[in-house]
Amino acid sequence: MSSSRVHADGLERCSWLNDDPIYIDYHDNEWGKRATGQRDLFEAIALEGFQAGLSWLTILKRREGFRKAFFNFEIDKVARMTDADVERLMNDPGIIRNRAKILATIHNAKLILELGLDLKRELWAFAPSQTKTSTESFEWLSVSKDSIALSKALRKHGFKFVGPTTMYALMQSTGMIHDHAPNCHWRE
Repeated sequence: MSSSRVHADGLERCSWLNDDPIYIDYHDNEWGKRATGQRDLFEAIALEGFQAGLSWLTILKRREGFRKAFFNFEIDKVARMTDADVERLMNDPGIIRNRAKILATIHNAKLILELGLDLKRELWAFAPSQTKTSTESFEWLSVSKDSIALSKALRKHGFKFVGPTTMYALMQSTGMIHDHAPNCHWRE
């Protein structure tokens, strides 16, 4: 399978994309761009956790619902969510209604505050020194030694839904790993 393909607009992009405009916009304007803000990184952790077992497009189509449900991922507000909030979210069709993932998001917000974590420092410490993946013998990976190490570090803190595959996807989405396919128009 080729690592890229030409889309209807004539641009070559990573092959994991379909032709959904939401997906293309995400790929062209967000995926792989450097994210370092506390709120943005918390949102990335939460949404990547919700994505586990689902397609990323499923999450993107509900992202605004997630932002509304989780107070735009303002960590202090999420950390104060109650059992009543969890029940409200379990009935919210605008998000993925998975109790374990909802509870994990709230739990992770509480941990960030309790431990005083600077997510930029905590997460970016695991970014590889060579951020751009090689064009020679390019292949899509789902984990790396860095994502395994990041997962272990976050789990040691007590974070949930931060497995190595989830953390690799986070590293791709937040620009820690520049993983656009060799012929993708965003590669350079």
